[in-house]
This record gives sequence, structure tokens and C-alpha cells, in this order.
Amino acid sequence: MSATLTIKIINQSDNALPVYATPGASGMDIRSFLPAPVILQPLERSLIPTGLFVEIPEGYEIQVRPRSGLAVKQGITCLNTPGTIDSDYRGEIKVILINLSNEPQSIQPGDRIAQIIVQRVEQAQWEATEKISVTSRNEGGFGHTGKN
Repeated sequence: MSATLTIKIINQSDNALPVYATPGASGMDIRSFLPAPVILQPLERSLIPTGLFVEIPEGYEIQVRPRSGLAVKQGITCLNTPGTIDSDYRGEIKVILINLSNEPQSIQPGDRIAQIIVQRVEQAQWEATEKISVTSRNEGGFGHTGKN
């Protein structure tokens, strides 16, 4: 097992800090920090605060992704998925939620609204060229490999 990455976090909410639910989990649930419930009408979106502020080390990002249970049970998912929190961002983590169901849905204070995943990132440098290599797939995309 490799060393654990330590990330500084400020929690202005009354929710517990995000944790991995199981030893094999790659994401940690984050919760809403709301003074009152938010009702999302069908196809309505809202920016939901978490009360969390983080200092991500350079060379890492945090990705914000939907929670599968919220999506399947209530039709609520995240827009801009996966959302990227860069290492130089110091503002509050907020999540853009949208109600894709046909009924109003409620987000309660302290609800688990998304999950965050810590990832290593590399910055690339472009090399302008007139030719790139050919592969067996080449330009095939958007369903090119079939349904199987």
C-alpha cells in the first residue's frame, strides 16, 4: 500500500468530513450545506454549497461526480460531470445539481449530493506537427466498435 496523500480542508458545515465508505472505495460522499431544503423542479438546476474548502497539492485535482443512488432514486445528477477542482482553487466546493425526473425533488440539509475523487494530473506540452501515427482504429469513433 502506498503512502496516503494529505489534503488540508476547512469544514464550515456541521457535516462530518468526507470519508471513504469502504476500503475499496475510490470516492468520498460530500453533503449539502443548506439553511433550508432546496426544491428542484423538473429540469431545474441549482448550485448547492458544501461548506468545504480544500488545499489540493500541485499535481492533483479533485473530480466531482454524481452519486448513483441519487440518480436512480430521484433522477438527480450533477451537471458539468466530472467537475474539476484545480489545485490552485481555494473557494468553496459547490455542486451543480439538476433534476432530470418528472417530479419536484427535495435536497435536504446534510444530504449526500455527490462524490469526490482525488486524482493525479499531468500537464502536457503541445508539439505542432504535420503528421501523426496511424493505428488500426484510426478515425473510427462514436460507436465505431459496435454494440458488443
